[in-house]
Amino acid sequence: MAFLRACALLGMIVMVTLFAWAHHNARIDPIVRTARIGFRDWPAGARPVSVALLSDIHMGNEAMDAARLRRIVGQVNRVKPDLVILAGDYIAGHRASVAHAFAPQLVEPLRGVRVPLGVVAVMGNHDYDTDPAAIRRALRAANVRVLDNEAVSRGALTIAGLDDLFHHRDDVPKTMAAVHRLPGLPIAISHGAARPFLLHEITLELVGHTHCGQVELKPLGIRNPFTGANYPCGITRSGKGITLVTAGVGTSLVPFRVNAPPDLWLLTIGPAQH
Repeated sequence: MAFLRACALLGMIVMVTLFAWAHHNARIDPIVRTARIGFRDWPAGARPVSVALLSDIHMGNEAMDAARLRRIVGQVNRVKPDLVILAGDYIAGHRASVAHAFAPQLVEPLRGVRVPLGVVAVMGNHDYDTDPAAIRRALRAANVRVLDNEAVSRGALTIAGLDDLFHHRDDVPKTMAAVHRLPGLPIAISHGAARPFLLHEITLELVGHTHCGQVELKPLGIRNPFTGANYPCGITRSGKGITLVTAGVGTSLVPFRVNAPPDLWLLTIGPAQH
């Protein structure tokens, strides 16, 4: 009996240790991943644009609070991008009360972003699950430009912002009409579910949503069906199309990460190098 109790105690200690480790991994500073993406049709004489891509902040669970978001904004400012893109899901959970409680905590940290071309964003599925109006108010207060099937010019780029696919808010014809009215090389941003049919006109799409699986147990032979149903994490090339999926900086449901660390991307977008 004493042996069984000792085994049970050891098992509990191992489980608590694993949970603590996974929780710690969810709160570490995101990895800054870098890439250069070149275009043959880059506007002549235009200088490259450096873009910091962040997604899935998910304010409102134990993996994200205002202090951690301030720290992440500090990371962004230190790498000195020209432009910041936010790819949706600013709030954790699915209740309006969570947005009412935690959306205001986005304002002060995001207001601290220091970039010459500003911050451009799209909404995500959790934002529509909670209270999109409260989240939009917070983002506006933080000087973030939210694109709802719209496009804006930033430097040599025209940024097409597609609204959330999961709530059937995306409108590709409207977005592309907005793109065609603007100069610059077009890129697309959306929260999730990359749209390969866009890539006939827009080569590069930046997305989040998957958290790169968040808990990825492939080394143990366990496949995460969530990531299997989406584009692989990181950069995927298909023909002339390029899709970048970021792991995001926060977590959803449980504040754990295993083999899927938080990340943000620093992209240099410019002319193709010969």
